[in-house]
Amino acid sequence: MSQLHARDYEPGRSGTLDGVRILDLSRLFAGNVLTQILGDFGAEVIKVEPPEGDTLRAWKTEGVETHWKVYSRNKKSLCLSLRDPRAIDIIRKLVPSTRIFIESFRPGVLEKMGLSPETLLALNPSLVIIRISGWGQDGPYAQRPGFGTVIEGVSGFAAINGFADREPVLPPMYLADGVAGLYGASAAMIALREVEMKGGRGQVVDLPLLDPLFAILSPQAANYRLTGKVKPRTGSRSTNSAPRNAYKCSDGHYVSLSGSIQKMAERLLRAIGRPELVDDPRFRTNADRLLHADELDAIIGEFIGARTQAENVAFFEQAEVTIGPIYDIPQIMADPHVIARELIADYPDPDMGQLPMHHVVPRLSQTPGTIRTPAPALGQHNRELLSEIGIGDDGYAALREANVVCEDTTEAATAKRHSSP
Repeated sequence: MSQLHARDYEPGRSGTLDGVRILDLSRLFAGNVLTQILGDFGAEVIKVEPPEGDTLRAWKTEGVETHWKVYSRNKKSLCLSLRDPRAIDIIRKLVPSTRIFIESFRPGVLEKMGLSPETLLALNPSLVIIRISGWGQDGPYAQRPGFGTVIEGVSGFAAINGFADREPVLPPMYLADGVAGLYGASAAMIALREVEMKGGRGQVVDLPLLDPLFAILSPQAANYRLTGKVKPRTGSRSTNSAPRNAYKCSDGHYVSLSGSIQKMAERLLRAIGRPELVDDPRFRTNADRLLHADELDAIIGEFIGARTQAENVAFFEQAEVTIGPIYDIPQIMADPHVIARELIADYPDPDMGQLPMHHVVPRLSQTPGTIRTPAPALGQHNRELLSEIGIGDDGYAALREANVVCEDTTEAATAKRHSSP
């Protein structure tokens, strides 16, 4: 495999969002995705963790916190026991210097902690408050647990994912959380622009996992009202165009192929040596091909099944037919385009030496984001941040003794604190 290179690793560099402090009290994936994006572009992300650490720390592979490392780069760790009033007082003292405040407690918990939006905005009238939840801050389901798995079912995603003769399929990754994190990053910037460019006040962003995921699932409500029909599960096929599917190759790998426009479908049929099918009543138009998708897939599948993945990709690319390999992760990491673009790159890591992860997305020509620091040890930045609000060594020692603040005291964590920029 070709050697990966470190892309955009500049420990001392500032970014477009330099000066934007984010206080992130959220847990799990959505908030971490949101703040990872903003942190990559220079925001100072203070991750407030409980004594046991953020949940992502527990998702380990071979004992390594890979989820945490990837999604908590460019962040600082402040470890507080938020059940203690003294910890809440620390949060209140940090709020005036904060631009964006993020939480993901069940609706109403923030208020019980003494950190209601009204309280926070009184401390900092320009504060942007992002409230992540499963269902939203109001409505009949507001108090239900809001894990992404449940949302992926209720949103309608699972109902259309999979094959017609099998059960609905939940995604094998954190789809609802990831989509909410992306929407949340946009919402944060929109609200921040109101404050900075229009002289507006801060505001509350209600960010449930449900709404963003439903928003990307196409005009299903409109289609249902028009037709009275529910979108079926079609596997890798499309309900809008044919051919479109995943096809097995002779070496056991797969390719994805799409003939979603008329000229592409005709080009495909000619390429596989079946020009007579262009005028065949079963395949003449897209509507005809949708009605006879089984027959069409059998013809295409037979051709593809006689060749390896690489042979199919080369053949159809030469014929200017839309095709691509369906990769697993070893193939992705070895792909020349991925390597040339450094879609994945190695970054310094205290545990692995070099940690492969995605680079900064999106790519800006004038003000690109950078990866400045690896994910922090638990409580790595306690002393630095508490000193800002007047807590010196003696005060910090007292808070440590009372377990109001916590930190990882292992040898590796201590070395990380001393070596970080």
